Amino acid sequence: MPIGRQLSGLADDEPACSIERSLQILGERWSLLVLREVFAGKHKFAEIQSSLGIASNLLSTRLKLLVEAGVLYTQTYQEPGSRPRQSYHLTAAGDDLRVVLAALQEWGDRHRPRPSGPSALRRVRSSGRPVRVGFLDDDGHEVPATDVVMLADTAARA
Repeated sequence: MPIGRQLSGLADDEPACSIERSLQILGERWSLLVLREVFAGKHKFAEIQSSLGIASNLLSTRLKLLVEAGVLYTQTYQEPGSRPRQSYHLTAAGDDLRVVLAALQEWGDRHRPRPSGPSALRRVRSSGRPVRVGFLDDDGHEVPATDVVMLADTAARA
């Protein structure tokens, strides 16, 4: 997706598949890794760059796309004696990606485990109990993944 395109409605040349549209923003590995760092509390360009070891031009491109896609927003800050800079923060759309990152982490822990174990654990903040990602029905009850089917919405395609 070209940067700057209106994201609220579908353009004629945009894919009908929501997975494909999502991958236009999130499908490059650096995008998800940048989001991981922002979720971890790193908001400054230098903090993100240092943590990831990413080239500054690549990080600039990823941050610009995530901001223009409405996943992150910027705030201006200024360190004493320095020029004003931008920090990066999650929008509501960005915060909704928490479950996506958790699902990727859970999948990696299960299917691509490290001998030393997981690098992070998912826990309930108040109790410390383990959590896992799953499907819930509209009443909030867990549904086994094997019982979930994704159906094409033929009305939406018309």
